[in-house]
Amino acid sequence: MRQAIAGLMSRANRDIPHYYLSTTVDMAAASDWLREHNRRSPVGERLLPAALLLKAAALGAREVPDLNGSWTEDHFTAADGVHLGVAVSLRGGGLVAPTLHHADTLPLPQLMTALKDLVSRARTGRLRGSDVSGATITVTNLGDQGVESVFGVIHPPQVALVGFGRVVHRPWAVDGLLGVRPVVTATLSADHRATDGVVGARYLAAVTRLLQNPEHLCT
Repeated sequence: MRQAIAGLMSRANRDIPHYYLSTTVDMAAASDWLREHNRRSPVGERLLPAALLLKAAALGAREVPDLNGSWTEDHFTAADGVHLGVAVSLRGGGLVAPTLHHADTLPLPQLMTALKDLVSRARTGRLRGSDVSGATITVTNLGDQGVESVFGVIHPPQVALVGFGRVVHRPWAVDGLLGVRPVVTATLSADHRATDGVVGARYLAAVTRLLQNPEHLCT
């Protein structure tokens, strides 16, 4: 597995002209919404913060389709849906990125269930071929490992990779008043052949807006 990862990532670093962007997102509204949702929901429908981050990433890709697709034969082809690759570390080392198909259309509880199922089957070696194909943009979330930001390598032929770090509490000014708020660093690694920084900035702005208005993630 390490040899396969090494070969793919070496080719990606060599062939893809990456550019990198990051932003810090105020997660206070998302945290409040999540706490209230989980309080009112049966145990089986409770959500982790990862569900909100993945749904925001998927909806952002639908809103900015220039980052959702593939670069092949010297041109970009937009995908016909948002199929989210999710990087999963394996207990024995290495990683895989199974796909949440049509992630932008999945209700949050269904997305959470699908994510748990994919992670479980990835770590027990039970993924099917359809689980590891067709991704149009990938997300890596290392928050559970204590990492505050991650700038990943794009998985070809995709043209973007989104990263999320750990939600941390930081001093934060709102309407001129300083307080302590939960924030998360969202990053984007993108292929300069397909887009420029202004497109990437528009994507991160969309993700920020969605996370700060979590009710929009339910659509």
